[in-house]
Amino acid sequence: MEKMKGKTTATAGQGCLYLVATPVGNMEDITYRALRVLREADLVAAEDTRHSRKLLAHFGIDRPVISYYREQERTKSQKLLALLAAGKKIALISDAGTPGISDPGFLLVKAAVEEGIPVVPVPGASALLAAVVASGLPADRFVFEGFLPRTNKERRARLAALRDEERTIILYASPHRLLADLRDLQEYLGEERGIVIARELTKVYEEFWRGSIGQALRDWEDREIRGEFTLVVAGAPPAPSGDPAAKYRELYAEIVERQEKGEKLSGIVQEIAVREGISRRGLYQYCLEKKKGES
Repeated sequence: MEKMKGKTTATAGQGCLYLVATPVGNMEDITYRALRVLREADLVAAEDTRHSRKLLAHFGIDRPVISYYREQERTKSQKLLALLAAGKKIALISDAGTPGISDPGFLLVKAAVEEGIPVVPVPGASALLAAVVASGLPADRFVFEGFLPRTNKERRARLAALRDEERTIILYASPHRLLADLRDLQEYLGEERGIVIARELTKVYEEFWRGSIGQALRDWEDREIRGEFTLVVAGAPPAPSGDPAAKYRELYAEIVERQEKGEKLSGIVQEIAVREGISRRGLYQYCLEKKKGES
């Protein structure tokens, strides 16, 4: 029989996977629907069972809990899939916010969809949405990047790809990586790019810091860094209208002069592109082609 892909409601005796959003801090942010689903679930799959049991106990919910964390996501997905196929109702939750958003969940959802098992989202709190709507930066178009990669090669590639991104950029940052993230953002996006640092969203010490990336790095280097962070970064300025080559020609003499003084081309181009609000990639390519023609 053909699998029923895309189905979002369960029939009697059929299993169902519920993706339940939980508070990112303030317990009052949980929804009535989320509480009902958690009470009625046959099983709660949680990123951290210790953390989630405290959440369930807070609301007087006594349901079986199984761990579902990233290191065992693939093997646990198969176990949960078998339970879903047997007709169980499973509520998937993460430590905070919506499962699958920088948290385990994707593999299980993908497998359930492929098997025709209903997947039902139960919306609620989201750190990235809370941060962007309160940031004061454009929220009509944005891109969410989660945590920056740890490995240097992947990290450089991701930052380079974001350099000319014109949409507002949202990132997550852990307290012990915040300064490293700010240094790299300054290197690739420029110290004048606007940024909002949202700390401890919905909690007692909620804070929104607003300024430039350069100012943020100087300020936060002198602070005790605690809590969880969401970074909202202004998008790159749009490319100038008209013929960009004319602007590149105008700036080329300055670039050559600075290179003769020992500055690296990449650094010069990055600084000028931020200053002038033009495409770094376009200016850099123009310089390479110009030098090739001169030689």
